[in-house]
Amino acid sequence: MADTQTVDIRDIPYTDAAGTERTLAEFGEKAFLIVNVASKCGLTPQYEQLEQLQKQYAERGLTVIGFPCNQFAGQSPEGNQEMADFCSATYGTTFPILGKIEVNGEGRHPVYEALVETPDAQGEAGDIQWNFEKFLVAPDGEVVGRFRPKTLPDAPEVIAAIEAVLPR
Repeated sequence: MADTQTVDIRDIPYTDAAGTERTLAEFGEKAFLIVNVASKCGLTPQYEQLEQLQKQYAERGLTVIGFPCNQFAGQSPEGNQEMADFCSATYGTTFPILGKIEVNGEGRHPVYEALVETPDAQGEAGDIQWNFEKFLVAPDGEVVGRFRPKTLPDAPEVIAAIEAVLPR
């Protein structure tokens, strides 16, 4: 398991939807709401609220990041570009939809190795429960919040956590 004390999540490489290796550091010192997303899930309408957060807080330094994952009942079967196109066409997303990854198990992506060490409000860390689990990363790279799949992106606790890490 990754040691979150020494690993800056912004420096962990990932692949974007076009297949280019990148890091979150390329976005600058922003806060991130990182979400494992899917296209055929009952929670998929959360894209609308995620996009609202992107629009509302982008100028203050928040970027929503979507990592497609097909580990939960095969609910994200598309290829990378098809997934990004689906999100844009269906929900008008402007935030980045990255390359598909695994968030649990032996193939868990290193970004999620770091994220899953963060406990939720009940003090539980560990595996991702389902699609649309959300993690808030402060501009300094510290993972400061974890919100389970059924917690809506515009829930008061999510908004309060975002407000707490962004400049006024």
